[in-house]
Amino acid sequence: MTDTTSSTSTTSSTSTSSSSAAAQLERFHERRRVRATSAQGPLALVNTQWVDGPQTIWGVAGSWAPAPAGLGGLALTATPADEITVDGELVDGTVYVAGTDAMAPSSIRFGSEGTVTGTVIPNDDRSSYALRVWDAKSEGNQAFGSIDAFPYDESWVVTADFVPTEEGTQVDIRHQKDLDLSRPQPLPGLIRFSRDGADYELAAFPSGDGDRLQLVFGDATNGDTTYSVGRFLFPAPNGDGTITLDFNQAVLPPCAFSYNFNCPIPPKQNRFGAAVEAGEKNVLAADGSLLHE
Repeated sequence: MTDTTSSTSTTSSTSTSSSSAAAQLERFHERRRVRATSAQGPLALVNTQWVDGPQTIWGVAGSWAPAPAGLGGLALTATPADEITVDGELVDGTVYVAGTDAMAPSSIRFGSEGTVTGTVIPNDDRSSYALRVWDAKSEGNQAFGSIDAFPYDESWVVTADFVPTEEGTQVDIRHQKDLDLSRPQPLPGLIRFSRDGADYELAAFPSGDGDRLQLVFGDATNGDTTYSVGRFLFPAPNGDGTITLDFNQAVLPPCAFSYNFNCPIPPKQNRFGAAVEAGEKNVLAADGSLLHE
């Protein structure tokens, strides 16, 4: 008589593990949906405007200029009639607005409804600053339906080797709206693995969120079943010289939600010839159509 207890137990354990992973992934997707539609989520960004002299900014009141030398951030001149508050105080005159690179970034609110807010961001070398304008009632937020995604696929949880690089090694990163401008990023290590007969050596840079790295990748689904520019993954190296790439948690870049972002594009070595049928696919409007191409 054949003992099927062991094989039945193994099958049951595998099924339970997959179900648990799928349920965890659904919670991950729900957090993504909540974040996307928040007051300063990617759907709410309606303008990013760099400030190089006294000027107005589309969509909001006030006169904006670079802050005095050595301060960073921006200077705002407004009257009480403009209804702009900075750090909770109604602006009457000229005030300093700290950027996101400051110890205490300024909070900015426009109008009496409170649905339009702002943040000040620096460029790479902090020589220039822009105002980002967020509208919780933006067209994107109002049209949004869902973030389409592939179903969970255990085969796209990949254990790769993480090979540290020499200190000072960088990877050349280009952005969607200014491809001629190189923004080199630190390259702490190379990610190596093989799949379906192909060898990969990927480059990921620090994400600024603990030990996590940011992997910007493209694949054969881009422009077909997934967003054309590519997708992001945020893995963290393990302590044993490996790194786990769960492509089920691949996410769309911010520019898939709003054209006012300037997203990094996948470097050449991060472009898969194969289709990565895992992770987020596209941002959809309420009627099921693509919100952005």
